[in-house]
Amino acid sequence: MRVIVAGIPGAGKTTVLNEALKIKHMEVINYGDVMFEMAKEYGINNRDEMRRLPYEKQRELQIKAAKKIAEKENVIIDTHCTIKTPYGYLPGLPYDVLQILQPKRIILIEALPEEIEARRKKDAEVRQRDVEGREEIEMHQMMNRIAAMSYATLTNATVKIVKNREGRLQEAAKELAMALED
Repeated sequence: MRVIVAGIPGAGKTTVLNEALKIKHMEVINYGDVMFEMAKEYGINNRDEMRRLPYEKQRELQIKAAKKIAEKENVIIDTHCTIKTPYGYLPGLPYDVLQILQPKRIILIEALPEEIEARRKKDAEVRQRDVEGREEIEMHQMMNRIAAMSYATLTNATVKIVKNREGRLQEAAKELAMALED
């Protein structure tokens, strides 16, 4: 079973996922890492630079990465439903990518906009992210929900939203682990 786990930067997707893996053991592939390895041939030096590539190059990388990931049958795909670019929101999993991956579950990790804003400020020295206010964060999460339901319609997957509230990591991890059960 392939499972998509997604969330906007700062929602705590990877943190919740890592904690859930202590309960439910599955292989995880980070879609962005796979794309980044391939993007190095375009002179990209860090993952944040990929969002600034021309749309056509981003799409090419998405397809190549999907084909590589689809070689695995039982895997969690750590990714983003949407990527905010200078050109607008890019679907993280457009139709042709979904047809390759065929996920059975799509799980969104979300948090309150003010919690995401605070987390992003804490890791500002580690990551170069575009500055988004609370309203933009809320919009980005809404775009993820819309994208997730669209993806589910195209693949017959289910969609689950896991809330990662500040100080309640274990609760979110348990909920995620339950959603990963066959």
